[in-house]
Amino acid sequence: MPHILIVEDEAIIRSALRRLLERNQYHISEAGSVQEARERYSFASFDLIVSDLRLPGAPGTELIQLAEGTPVLIMTSYASLRSAVDSMKLGAVDYIAKPFDHDEMLQTIARILHDRQQPVVAPAREKAAATSASDSAGSDEYGDIGIIGRCQAMQDLYGKIRKVAPTDSNVLVLGESGTGKELVARALHNLSRRAKAPMISVNCAAIPETLIESELFGHEKGAFTGASASRAGLVEAADGGTLFLDEIGELPLEAQARLLRVLQEGEIRRVGSVQSHKVDVRLIAATHRDLKTLSKSGQFREDLYYRLHVIALKLPPLRERGADVLAIAETFLAHQRERQGLEQLHLSREARQAMLHYGWPGNVRELENAIERAAILSEGPEIKAELLGIDIEFDELDEDFDETALASGSGSNEPTEDLSLEDYFQHFVLEHQDHMTETELARKLGISRKCLWERRQRLGIPRRKTGTTTT
Repeated sequence: MPHILIVEDEAIIRSALRRLLERNQYHISEAGSVQEARERYSFASFDLIVSDLRLPGAPGTELIQLAEGTPVLIMTSYASLRSAVDSMKLGAVDYIAKPFDHDEMLQTIARILHDRQQPVVAPAREKAAATSASDSAGSDEYGDIGIIGRCQAMQDLYGKIRKVAPTDSNVLVLGESGTGKELVARALHNLSRRAKAPMISVNCAAIPETLIESELFGHEKGAFTGASASRAGLVEAADGGTLFLDEIGELPLEAQARLLRVLQEGEIRRVGSVQSHKVDVRLIAATHRDLKTLSKSGQFREDLYYRLHVIALKLPPLRERGADVLAIAETFLAHQRERQGLEQLHLSREARQAMLHYGWPGNVRELENAIERAAILSEGPEIKAELLGIDIEFDELDEDFDETALASGSGSNEPTEDLSLEDYFQHFVLEHQDHMTETELARKLGISRKCLWERRQRLGIPRRKTGTTTT
């Protein structure tokens, strides 16, 4: 069980973080300051130190030198986010903004601990070596990408990532929420010539609108109320590396104008300053919104849209990735087995079938939460379908269902190995609906008639025979 030290002076935050980590099978020790941590513990006995940046007596960055090789994760508020970036330059393994999201904290800690167990590798392959997904999916061909997936849409995406990564072109990553857009950004950074430089990730939707210009572009002393000293921004922190702006569609118009100057001129001007200076930053932006539509309505600058849209990479939603859902689920389940010490924990046949048929509106993030929930609630080694907490009619799943045929499309008379689950559904229905009833179609597909009707509506598949609903 990994041993983590929490260094936080606010007792409420320290207690909440301790409960969160203990619930997830981590052994926790705690301290209220750097001095207390030094007096009570040997840092070499910990697998990770999670420390607040601002502590009484000495800042959390002091632990970086004292940690004796133990990784240090810095917590900070958005008001001091730039200082957290500085701490990474001092040797912190990562930073996380407060108030932190529980899932983000757990994912960050899991990644750091996993990375620590890996051998030293070349930067371009660092992410891949730290991701067990490649092994679980048996996919050497995308090991340098670090993303799970063997469907044709993902294979095409891997090819584009490898081609685009070595360039300095701006990239716009498109996809629904929870599809893994930041993983694409990390792959682009790790495979670029900037891999040894920092990649600074910013969620534009999470920073208050009143602070975002200052956080991104920095400010001069006296630029606004509370600006008691000059401060560099996150764009400057990414100089020489990569700046990843997630949910860029939420960026205010004023900040968009400043960002456009960075892209056009390669220079930055802090808030309250009359002077500009050069920066060398590669921009990767991501959004789940339609920026072209937003630009036409005046909610997003059209000139910035075209600057960003040099190269667009689209991540398919999980519902269109066929058997990838099972490979991803098995990776998450392997993590839960390791975390909970349950080596025999596995998915039932019905659970796997249900996962293939569910639409996953929350995509990979929803799948991860479903697996974690099911693993915690399972009373035996086999995870039942009902524990996944997904909205599907389990009692109508077909007992003769063949998940391999459905996932790969091998049940058709024509070769469809590269079809997604949605492609195969459409192909199967159009091919067989003239001589099969709706009930028979649903049973062959392993879904309910209600689910069949809903998918027809979503995919726009007309019913050719009027008498197919009788049984």
